[in-house]
Amino acid sequence: MQGFLSDQAGGIVDVLSTNNRKRTAPLAIPRRTLCGVVGFMRLALAFGCVMPIAGGLLAGRADAQETVVIKATRPFGAKTATLAAELYRPAGRGPFPAVILMHGCGGWQPAVLQALHTHAAQFVGRGYVVLNLDSFGPRGTSGGVVCESYDRLVDALNYRTNDAVDALRYLQSRTFVDPARVFLIGQSNGGSVAVIAAKLALTRSFRAIAAYYPWCGAFGAPQVALMAPLIVVGGANDDWTPIDDCFKARSVGAKLTVVRYPNAVHSFDVNIKVQRYLGKLVGFDKFAAEDSRARILAFFEEQQGRDAVDLVVRVQGVPPEMKPLVAVSAPGK
Repeated sequence: MQGFLSDQAGGIVDVLSTNNRKRTAPLAIPRRTLCGVVGFMRLALAFGCVMPIAGGLLAGRADAQETVVIKATRPFGAKTATLAAELYRPAGRGPFPAVILMHGCGGWQPAVLQALHTHAAQFVGRGYVVLNLDSFGPRGTSGGVVCESYDRLVDALNYRTNDAVDALRYLQSRTFVDPARVFLIGQSNGGSVAVIAAKLALTRSFRAIAAYYPWCGAFGAPQVALMAPLIVVGGANDDWTPIDDCFKARSVGAKLTVVRYPNAVHSFDVNIKVQRYLGKLVGFDKFAAEDSRARILAFFEEQQGRDAVDLVVRVQGVPPEMKPLVAVSAPGK
């Protein structure tokens, strides 16, 4: 799979061109695996599988929330399109660091949106602006429609990478955001976009990027020249988008960290009961969800030279069967 190489006025080059899809298809994991995000949420919600999540986002805080729209440079399927997003700001004038959140192929389904709000709350509490981006709602492709088709998933990787850059540029234009400190987090299909984004040669790029249980084929090759530091987190029992494939990647550019949780399955940060859908395990893992949030925040703080001592994840006292495996790849390592 070929990554983007440049930031161009006419939009970013395709991840997979139409001509290359047949050639690269044998490298792709099966369609059901590629779905590997949250298309299962409709079924989970219908059967009452969603576990309760306490409180609303930022309850009791003075943080501002607003809905914003961002023009899409790659509308896909229309002459023009705008992206919807939730914008959260900490108190004060800034400029603040900022984080973009990108959902999986099921879009903003209730349990997924709750998970994204949990991520947002942590970052706003640490003084970050958060932009929670909806790529599918404005395009009429929410509810798992994208998950059901390999071609739609490939198309989504292409236009959503442009969406990520559109969101980056939007935040960099805000006076309350530090344009040199914009970060990206994606879940599954959004995580695959995050991996691709880490390879982009952009001016004023992302400061660092995190990918939750992505399709590891997004690296494109075992040796990759990352342009932005990247942390990948996934579960050892994820049979939709196996994390072990990501351990094969080695960075000859920016730092790459891969974290594998021994008991976690796909969508482990989404608060639903562990269950099988289309034969694949999906569901919540409390330890992995909390540990990964702390690791990602510490990773982002590290890229800014900020003190993250309170975020250093300590595994002493954790049963061996819960301790994550961590691999770090960077020039000289």
